[in-house]
Amino acid sequence: MAQRKGAAKTKSQKATLVPWREVRPAPIVLVSGAEDFFAREATSLLRTHLRTEDPSLEVHEFNAKEYVPGDLSTVVTPSLFNEPRLVVVDQVHEAVEGFIEEALSFVAAPVDDTTLVLRHKSGNRGKKLLDAVRASEFAIEVSCQPLKANDLSGFLRDEFRMQQRRVDNDAAQALIAAFNTSLEELAAAARQLMSIAPDTDITAEIVNRYYGGRVETTGFKIADSTIAGRLADALMLVRAGFDTGLNPVPIVSAIAMKLRMMAKVSGLGGSDAQLAGQVGAAPWQVGQARRELRGWSDPELGRAIRLTAETDFMVKGGSRDAEFAVERLVRRIATRDL
Repeated sequence: MAQRKGAAKTKSQKATLVPWREVRPAPIVLVSGAEDFFAREATSLLRTHLRTEDPSLEVHEFNAKEYVPGDLSTVVTPSLFNEPRLVVVDQVHEAVEGFIEEALSFVAAPVDDTTLVLRHKSGNRGKKLLDAVRASEFAIEVSCQPLKANDLSGFLRDEFRMQQRRVDNDAAQALIAAFNTSLEELAAAARQLMSIAPDTDITAEIVNRYYGGRVETTGFKIADSTIAGRLADALMLVRAGFDTGLNPVPIVSAIAMKLRMMAKVSGLGGSDAQLAGQVGAAPWQVGQARRELRGWSDPELGRAIRLTAETDFMVKGGSRDAEFAVERLVRRIATRDL
């Protein structure tokens, strides 16, 4: 039993904490935190990396909650041909004692060309094993903590940047508005968009082209009703959205995007197509903003934008009740209580 070839062996060294996108081969990989999407992605990236290094990679998967004593010891024992092995163990946070003891033995003396992945969501179950892994010079820890609402834009930008693509802020907010109830769903939508849209730069127009129906049924539909003064419709949509897990942040973002576009076209002359390049929008967006401006004065629009900015701060941690802050914003804009 020994360390992975090329690894430095320093007694004072501790497990290194790495982001999920930067997972790398190591004898022991602790995948910790409650976000399953990040955990699955990290494990998949690791498997791909190891299989690229050696296509003969053997993969074994266990559930620590239903572990049969001896299974881990059997699969990590060197074989005649010394094939590399990846052993993925799920539910370590609910592990039976037999698994913990065998895993501790592996952590104390890792096996050459074997990678042990331990998936632990939370809690103190298996603390002795966690402590041993975190103290090991042969281990890395991949932190998979859930994202806060205001971290979603950064997550999307990283998704696009990994494929040498760019997404503008309005496009990111449109995707978040449509797919914010599941991080996995949001990532899938972004990846599908990159696979079907030839454009290097992803704009809100492109998002609407492919996902318009989905976007309209969430944050932007609420924004439409709010700005049009249809209070009952807007509140019904808000409450239905909250009941199905819709996050307050993209609702506020959708309202803010519409108000900003209205401000950009206010007072400008020319056709929708002529103004599109000037304000950085599609002709249909210019036309929509012009229609939404009817009945709005510039002072009202300015106050609505300031109120929306205040609410944006509140739903990103400035208030204990983000849902109430959204309802307050919707009521005041829909009734022009500005």
